[in-house]
This record gives sequence, C-alpha cells and structure tokens, in this order.
Amino acid sequence: MELAYYSDYAVRLVNTEEPARNKDALTSVEAVRELFGANQQAARRTTDADVTRFRSVRARLRAVFDAADGDDETLAVDLLNSLLLEFPVSPQISGHDVRDQDGRPDWHMHLADHPSNATAGYAAIAAMGLAFHLTEHGVDRLGLCEAAPCRNAYLDTSTNRSRRYCSDRCATRANVAAYRARKREEAERTGRNADTAQPSTAVTDR
Repeated sequence: MELAYYSDYAVRLVNTEEPARNKDALTSVEAVRELFGANQQAARRTTDADVTRFRSVRARLRAVFDAADGDDETLAVDLLNSLLLEFPVSPQISGHDVRDQDGRPDWHMHLADHPSNATAGYAAIAAMGLAFHLTEHGVDRLGLCEAAPCRNAYLDTSTNRSRRYCSDRCATRANVAAYRARKREEAERTGRNADTAQPSTAVTDR
C-alpha cells in the first residue's frame, strides 16, 4: 500500500461533517466502520466510545486544513505534529501476496498501527498519510472547498496547483453562481446607465 493512499483517510473523516449546513454523518458505530473501507479487521474494533473519539480527531484534522487554507503553514505543521506524537505508527516493508511480472513480491511501505482502540488506529494512519502528502507536495496542497457553504476538505493533486473545489459538482455550482452574479451586475449597470442617459424634459423659454 502506497503511503499517499493513507492521506485519504484524513479527508474522508473531515468530510463526515458539514459545519455550515449543521450536518454530521458520524453518528453511529456503523458510520465509523464505513470510514475504514476495505480494512475490515480494524473496523471490527470499533465501539460506541469511538464515535465521540472520532469526532475529536476529526476536529483536529479539520484545524490542520483550516490553517493550511489560511496560509498559516507553521500552525498546520504544529497541529499535525501533535497528532503524529499522540498517534504513532510503525513503518514496515510489506509484500502481501502481490507479485510483479517476474513473480517476486511487490515490496512497498506499509503503516502498521498498534492501537489501543479503533480511533487510535485510524488517527495514526490518517495523520501519517496527511503528513506524507504535506511534506511531499506542500502545505498549499491541503485545501477547503471554496463553494460556500460546502467547505469540504480536499488534497490538490493538480499539476498547476489550481484546484479550488472538492468536486466537479461544487465547481459547477460555483461557476453558475458567479455567472449569475455577473449577469445581475451587468443588468444593474445597464439600468444605471440608461437612467443617466435620459433626455432632459425641461422647457426652454423662447
């Protein structure tokens, strides 16, 4: 498993909440287990207590994205470092059952967690994955969607660092809103110009 894959764990968790819409999808053990994806062994460790713990980690991960979005690189790194210290992992070389074309193991780095609970395990790999992405690509690659009121987190993997939205849907919605705003502004400006161009109705004495 590539280390970059783990960064999606952080995005997945942060986006279970939409603060501006007062929505929270992280309300049950089942919702927490879904975050683990194919890692069913880790998901089975989840208990009711993990729901609250996951929300706490989520708030701390969102704070990292908030700091990055606000161009405060030092704060983003400090917040992420505090998570890495609290939830450590052990890097290991793994081959699993994957073989290359010559029949040899496809060796790659794997993050082995040794958690006391499901939250610790998830937080460890999410923080490490996000740290890998940050150091490899830069703090400005951690973004929050500009299509209000969305504010979902995303990882910018564009070649020119131009991503501003979490999805095509949000990009389309923002573009439509901007287009309508321009049209309203043009209509208002045209109306004002028409008013100032009205001919004078004053009667001149002959």
